[in-house]
Amino acid sequence: MALTTGYITNTRNTGTAATNVVLNLVNENQSNAATVLVKIFYSQSPDVKIPLYVNAFTLPVNSIRRAVFFVQGVLAYEVQYNVSSATPNDVILSSYGLDEFGNIVQEQRVLHSELNTISALSPS
Repeated sequence: MALTTGYITNTRNTGTAATNVVLNLVNENQSNAATVLVKIFYSQSPDVKIPLYVNAFTLPVNSIRRAVFFVQGVLAYEVQYNVSSATPNDVILSSYGLDEFGNIVQEQRVLHSELNTISALSPS
């Protein structure tokens, strides 16, 4: 199951810019582990999508994983997830931008229910 946040603008012109993006990965299943492939892309100009990070995370049963990625200075970023599990709907994902002081940037919060399904992750 592939999901995306869509592109998130990350400039002070539209509010508070994030220094980091924090991903929360939760496996609520009691008997199946899950693997989540995460790809983060960025843009410095409106027409160019550039890979920034590619990471895979194994989530044991009933577990939580948090990952932090540096995004300061990028015009916009997108987080894509691919969940591999016998029970992919039991994997809950969210992301939050954090400013340089570690405060949540509310405009950059994306809850699981706000993610968009895509047919496949973008190539990196």
